[in-house]
Formats: sequence, C-alpha cells, structure tokens
Amino acid sequence: MVLAAAKVGGIQANNSYTADFLLENLKIQTHVIKMAWRSGVRRLLFLGSSCIYPKFAEQPIREEALLSGPLEPTNEWYAIAKITGLKLCEALSKQHGFDAISLMPTNLYGPGDNYHRENSHVLPALIRRFHDAAEANAPSVSCWGTGTPLREFLHVDDLGEACVFALERWQPGAEDPPFLNVRLILIS
Repeated sequence: MVLAAAKVGGIQANNSYTADFLLENLKIQTHVIKMAWRSGVRRLLFLGSSCIYPKFAEQPIREEALLSGPLEPTNEWYAIAKITGLKLCEALSKQHGFDAISLMPTNLYGPGDNYHRENSHVLPALIRRFHDAAEANAPSVSCWGTGTPLREFLHVDDLGEACVFALERWQPGAEDPPFLNVRLILIS
C-alpha cells in the first residue's frame, strides 16, 4: 500500500493556511496509517517530503539531518505533519513490527502538475511565470526569493520507479534509517 495523499501547496499556500496544512495532513496520515496497521496491510510505503529537514541543512541533505535544526518557516506546519507521519510509521514498526517504510522525495514535477499563479510548487511556478511573460512579450520575469537556495528536482516517473523498487526490494535492517531520501543521482 502506498500513502501518497496529502494537502499540498507552494510557499504562499503553506504560509497562508498553516492550520489547514497541519490539521488535514495529520488527519489523512494518522487515519490511513492506523487502519493499514490494524487491518494487517503487508507493507505500507509512506511518502513524505524533503521539507522535513532544517532550513540550513547541508546539501545534499542526508537522512541524519532530520530534527537537527529549525525548519523553514514558510512550510514548517506541513513539515511537522510529514515528520509526524514518518515517526508514526517508525513507532508502529518498532513497537508492533508493522512493515512500514517511508520515502522522502525531493521537489517533484511532471504531468498533471499545478501551475496556479500563487499556489504551485517552485518548478511549475517558474514555468508559469516564464510562459506568461513570453505570451505578454514582457521584458523580464519576477521570481520570489534571493536565488541562493539550492533545490533538487525529480520527475514523478522517477519517484514511481523508486517506490516500486522500495516496495519490492528494500528491507531495512536495525542499523538503517527508517526512511530514505529519494533523489536523482547522475552517474558520469
């Protein structure tokens, strides 16, 4: 079973609807994870988010960075919900032997993305701004932020392949983290 359901949005939505993001995601995750455990689901894969890491985590982000510093304020409520989901999976695994694994994908993009002017994620937001500027023959495009943060992007098909791989082959041992980051690794 894969738990990919979540209330999501971009920086502006996360910053504007803090209680909604926390409450809705806690409800979704808690109910689905609890019922999967209670009904004997053989394996649950919980999809989290790379926003669970501290704002100033070393790049590329390693799993050990979890809870090592303050979160990014613009999405901390969503991040707290996702941390709670992965910790619930970890606790059920530890206490009850529930076969739950968690993957933390980086910024995703692909078919069916949300290109809303204010509530999209970074890559579709940039595509929308550049498209709108091209349509209007605008001389420039205004983007939020300083331009200094590093971001990783992953196509949804690549995440799908990582999920299938984890469901079929990942057998975490006692020494392994209870979750893994999912990122595109280029080998030259």
